[in-house]
Amino acid sequence: MRIYLVGGAVRDKLLGRPVVDHDHVVVGAHPEELLAQGYRPVGKDFPVFLHPRTGEEYALARTERKTGHGYHGFAFHADPSVTLEEDLARRDLTINAIAETEDGRLVDPFHGARDLEQRLLRHVSPAFVEDPVRLLRVARFAARFAPLGFTVAPETMALMQAMVREGEVDHLVPERVWQETRRALGEAQPSAFLRVLRESGALAVLFPEVDALYGVPQRAEFHPEVDTGVHVEMVLDMAARIAPGNDVVGFCALTHDLGKALTPAAVLPRHLGHEHAGVRPLQQLVARLKVPNEHAALAELVCREHLNAHRAFELKPATVLRLLTALDALRRPERLSLFLAACEADKRGRLGHLDDAYPQAGYLQRARDAAAAVTAEPFVARGLHGPAIGEAMAAARVAAIAGLAPLA
Repeated sequence: MRIYLVGGAVRDKLLGRPVVDHDHVVVGAHPEELLAQGYRPVGKDFPVFLHPRTGEEYALARTERKTGHGYHGFAFHADPSVTLEEDLARRDLTINAIAETEDGRLVDPFHGARDLEQRLLRHVSPAFVEDPVRLLRVARFAARFAPLGFTVAPETMALMQAMVREGEVDHLVPERVWQETRRALGEAQPSAFLRVLRESGALAVLFPEVDALYGVPQRAEFHPEVDTGVHVEMVLDMAARIAPGNDVVGFCALTHDLGKALTPAAVLPRHLGHEHAGVRPLQQLVARLKVPNEHAALAELVCREHLNAHRAFELKPATVLRLLTALDALRRPERLSLFLAACEADKRGRLGHLDDAYPQAGYLQRARDAAAAVTAEPFVARGLHGPAIGEAMAAARVAAIAGLAPLA
């Protein structure tokens, strides 16, 4: 029995990045041998075990054979005769197909270390096309490693484009699309996720509402980048800068301007009412990908209300209270923080505006605190009952907001 460290742990060590998960492959062993040593089985489709002390994953070396469409269309074979090279050959990218022996020696049959040096995301073998999830994974790795200069190898992009043309991407289940998207939205440069999907043709299949934004012009005096799709890319990257790793803010950034794709051509480059027009395509995307409720709810609020956040200093105090109430910000202040992070990303995700201040966020936070400081007790003490208490509290909250100095 021989044990190797594999995959992301080896890759990240070579890149000098923190190693989060330590995955191992076991060659030349039967499941019974691991069970006898106290390993706990967890794999359903193939033998994976947890180390009795560290809890790290140990998988028996295996090969796979395509038997149908999609992620589940594979038959796996694991026994002591499967070699390390055969196990590595079934992996997606060369940079993920490097193993390390227990004494620190690299086993790199597909030249993953070279591709790390050359900053390339390259497929291991033609079998890459058999699993459509790999296309999403490449786009996600692009989002993670784009700040380091990584790009997709031309021959790998050609395979991904073929997967789209041949309809393999159509077999992706919503849960896997969302899982990979959610992880990409938490990466350092999520715009790369969109660019890779768009170049492969998969964006139009998986996210037609987002793909439709490319080529839609905006007023250059407000959006020097002009193209709405480019703006969304910039907002995504700004969201990653403002709220690193937060995929809720990232999803809000991705979907905040979907309504601009619906603007009639005769009206362009103006987009009157786009914030309301965007709600319906957002709801369609959410339903199709089975997006979690909190992501969906906050994204809809950002879509509908981001312009109100931008003009916060112009809003009447009663309108500010309505906005805070719609966000449930008095009970859940963290929701306001997420909302404002997405709105700030929208405002700063424009060519030439990346370092702009966003004082609206501070003002709306202060307005929230002033409104939340109003409680029912004094009104109950005055003898008010039922709806009269709520009306009095609302009036007092409006007055408290009006008393703030909305200084930029």
